[in-house]
Amino acid sequence: MIGEVADVVLVVFAATAAWWDATTHRIPNKITVTGLAAALLLRALLGLDVLLEGLAGASIALLVAVVFYALRAIGGVGAFLGSTHIVGVLALSAVLGALFALVSVIRKGVLPLLLFNTLDLVKSLASMGRAGQRGKLDSAVLTIPYGVPIAVGTLIWWFGRGVRL
Repeated sequence: MIGEVADVVLVVFAATAAWWDATTHRIPNKITVTGLAAALLLRALLGLDVLLEGLAGASIALLVAVVFYALRAIGGVGAFLGSTHIVGVLALSAVLGALFALVSVIRKGVLPLLLFNTLDLVKSLASMGRAGQRGKLDSAVLTIPYGVPIAVGTLIWWFGRGVRL
């Protein structure tokens, strides 16, 4: 019974975070904290060991989120998945995020400029800053709602691996 409730809560949480990020380019702390609290409450109903596994998963996700501030929503996901699954979800989300970013750059028509800028960066590093400068991309052009790949990666892992609380 709790497993089915967790399925629904995780889908709602992940979909809400992804939708919010896709429409506003941010995930409010209310969503993150609510997902974290819901996951830990569901885990607490199953016992102390299950709760501690969720806290460990949230802690790992928090460490990643500190390094990559844009991944704030990952803490709630970590509490659902626990420490044994969060690393796999992070890796899958990174791959999906890279693919999502590549598609986004191609769709926006800035792939050639991105490649030229990357080449200039490499030349600049190799020549100690003496390489020429090409046109620059506005950083807003390169932003993606990373909550979408996190949500997709989480749900693929959760249902594909048969993860249950």
